[in-house]
Amino acid sequence: MKTLTYIAAGILLAGQAWPQTRELGGTGELLDGVAAVVDSGVVLKSELTARLDLVMASLREQQRQMPAEERRPLPPLSVVEDQVLDQLVLRQIQLQRAERFGIVVGDEMLNAAISSVASENGITLEQMPAALASEGIDYAAYRQETREQIMLDQLVQRDVLARINITPRELQLCLARSAASLAEDVDYNLSHILIALSPSATREETDAARAEIEEVFAQLEDGVDFAQLAVTHSDGQGALEGGSLGWRKGAQLPTLFADIVVQMEPGTISDPIQSASGFHIVRVNEIRGAQAVMVDQIRARHILMQPNEILDEATVEQRLSGIREDVLGGDDFGAIAQALSEDPASAAENGDLGWVVPTDFVPEFSQRLTELEVGELSEPFRTRFGWHIVEVTDRRTYDTTEEIKEQRCVETIRASKMEEQQQLWLQQIRDQAFVERRL
Repeated sequence: MKTLTYIAAGILLAGQAWPQTRELGGTGELLDGVAAVVDSGVVLKSELTARLDLVMASLREQQRQMPAEERRPLPPLSVVEDQVLDQLVLRQIQLQRAERFGIVVGDEMLNAAISSVASENGITLEQMPAALASEGIDYAAYRQETREQIMLDQLVQRDVLARINITPRELQLCLARSAASLAEDVDYNLSHILIALSPSATREETDAARAEIEEVFAQLEDGVDFAQLAVTHSDGQGALEGGSLGWRKGAQLPTLFADIVVQMEPGTISDPIQSASGFHIVRVNEIRGAQAVMVDQIRARHILMQPNEILDEATVEQRLSGIREDVLGGDDFGAIAQALSEDPASAAENGDLGWVVPTDFVPEFSQRLTELEVGELSEPFRTRFGWHIVEVTDRRTYDTTEEIKEQRCVETIRASKMEEQQQLWLQQIRDQAFVERRL
């Protein structure tokens, strides 16, 4: 349950704290306070308290796992509280913006996301409520927080990725580098401290930010823990996780870090770096070598039918059994799929899914693809999308290096620009919002 617990803990303590702070008073009114007013919404004190408890517990656990001689005092509670409130305010700004743009996450998309988490933990979507309950997590709150996170991801796609342009020259240079360099296949685990600057920052504000990053750098050289300084000082999105940026391919490093990071050793920190979004310090935590790009692929085709008000589950299963017998008797699979399949994308291709990796699909579908022999047509089976029959038409072990090189360069260039663009965007929408802190 490690993955499930980690993801749930990072999302749901706000839901757990609800009954502790939202009690009915003698007048029948809910007792809670407002930590901040954010445009047309609020951040409640109960949300702040719950998230602060989670962050402090995480910091204490990180400290507990460190050798005793490396432990440092935790940041003051007031400092962490300010950071947590800033993150909650920024989340509220983004959620309101997503709602204004009509970004909606339906149940089907939400179920797919939760099913992916469930699959990583070796359980099904139907088993998730009980699994979460065993960890003390409310399933309804988990669904709501997951829905909101998907909304925020879609907002970033709309507002940030949409304005990242890739020129033909950039693509050409990337392809040339990928042919000449192995650095793109090296993975870097990074942490990051950012002292942010508004695009409209005055000279005095810039000088103050420069002084702060130089002070942070001096403390790092004196041996102060990077993660604790990130919590205390950083304006980056991963500040409360010790500034973690996670694992990045060499070719996907933010542009302003790339040339510096590839020359660094594990455990080292960079000198302060200035950019349009502020001042940065990067730490290389770990480095690992290139990974193979050979993949086992399956060529498959399927027919999907969904129960409705007229056709119940048993009827749909029986109908697909009849179609299976017709195909085995010589009827054309492609023609039937085009006429009857309720998967529009594959139906237009005579049911063909193309070359796929089984793990890209929900567990039930993936299992059938893995079990079937080439030329074998499955019995009808159920997934959350409906009833299927599927046939594996071919298998191969495929070197994807050349085929995906151009697409990989496109993704690489976007990723290298993403960090900077997202930070500028967050600063911009924060500057445009009305925020009144009430602590």
